[in-house]
Amino acid sequence: MAEIVGGVFTSHVPAIGGAIARGLQGDPYWKPFFDGFHPVHRWLKTARPDMVVLFYNDHGLNFFLDKMPTFAVGAAGQYHNADEGWGLPVMQPFPGAQDLSWHIIEHLVASEFDITTCQKMAIDHAVTVPLALAWPGANNRPVKIVPIAINTVQHPLPSPRRCLALGRAVHEALRSWPGAHRIAVFGTGGLSHQLDGERAGFINKEYDRFCLDHLGPDPDALCDRSAIDIVELAGSQGVEILNWIAARGALGPDVREVSRNYHIPISNTAAATMLLETSAAFSRAA
Repeated sequence: MAEIVGGVFTSHVPAIGGAIARGLQGDPYWKPFFDGFHPVHRWLKTARPDMVVLFYNDHGLNFFLDKMPTFAVGAAGQYHNADEGWGLPVMQPFPGAQDLSWHIIEHLVASEFDITTCQKMAIDHAVTVPLALAWPGANNRPVKIVPIAINTVQHPLPSPRRCLALGRAVHEALRSWPGAHRIAVFGTGGLSHQLDGERAGFINKEYDRFCLDHLGPDPDALCDRSAIDIVELAGSQGVEILNWIAARGALGPDVREVSRNYHIPISNTAAATMLLETSAAFSRAA
């Protein structure tokens, strides 16, 4: 039976990928952010996941405003990266956990989620940057992935509560997966930021800390507001917290916080990293 070992939640700013490519991890501007991944690296060496289910938002490689699914699940054998125009190196493909993808898809449909199934899916910086942060090295591919895209761009947006329910349905699917695998869950994006318009550069430290404080022990508290409320609180791109909420649901009810890091700003973004361990993992460690 598969084991869900824990979750990594982190920002996916394209500039982070540029810093990795230029070797700027020790630069004073970047070091406070990259230092937040030292506990994640130590934990991953112990937890040893071989599959990652990753909740993110697509930035135009697969979907644009004319066709934007609310939820889309990758079911490919491998996932190719492509040039997005940020000047980031195009990364080698990531292997897909195809059997697990179909298991999740079947469970979600049976749970009455109307999802888009993608047997071919390109991945952008929202996937490649977090994986490169977790496992440094341009060609380091220690895990197979299942990418799950959430619409955080085209209104109407899914509600936070619906995203949490999606994650909890994924948790049910993972718990019923018969393979003897160790699965980590990633949630990427945010925290508060707005890249354009009159509020460009907007950051809300109070709301960010509320999210960090409640994500582990009380994720339902993040669902008391609508997606539109979150846009107001966190900025038009800060609504990417929906990815974190869904990923938190996929971990199950009982988690403990292993580490967190919060740094302002990274490219006009409140950058954060949080590591949560599941009850099964910390019970085994005890």
